[in-house]
Amino acid sequence: MPELSRRRALGAAAALAAAVGTQAVAAPAATAAGHRPGAPGSFDEVYKGRRIQGRPAAGGHHQHHGGGYAVLIDGVELHVMQNADGSWISVVSHYDPVPTPRAAARAAVDELQGARLLPFPAN
Repeated sequence: MPELSRRRALGAAAALAAAVGTQAVAAPAATAAGHRPGAPGSFDEVYKGRRIQGRPAAGGHHQHHGGGYAVLIDGVELHVMQNADGSWISVVSHYDPVPTPRAAARAAVDELQGARLLPFPAN
């Protein structure tokens, strides 16, 4: 087996960097075409006796924060926002980021402890 030289190590690192750079360039092109890789899908379930739902939303007054995603708890909209790192937060559990809108809905149900979710004011 040939010994690993500095030249071979640098060559391998350069090849790896080129491969990663190619993927980084391809990702924005897919997003610009309207396809959002990793966009969350819809869900509809009962969690701790509360009906939680989530779905991609077209339009809406909070679309710029939630990336066009709507979450409902017992039919009342839970305002969610997606952070720059891809995590999600809600007005109920604002300082506890979670990986998905479903996890944000579940965290809100946990925080509400049976209390009713009040609508978020549009102003």
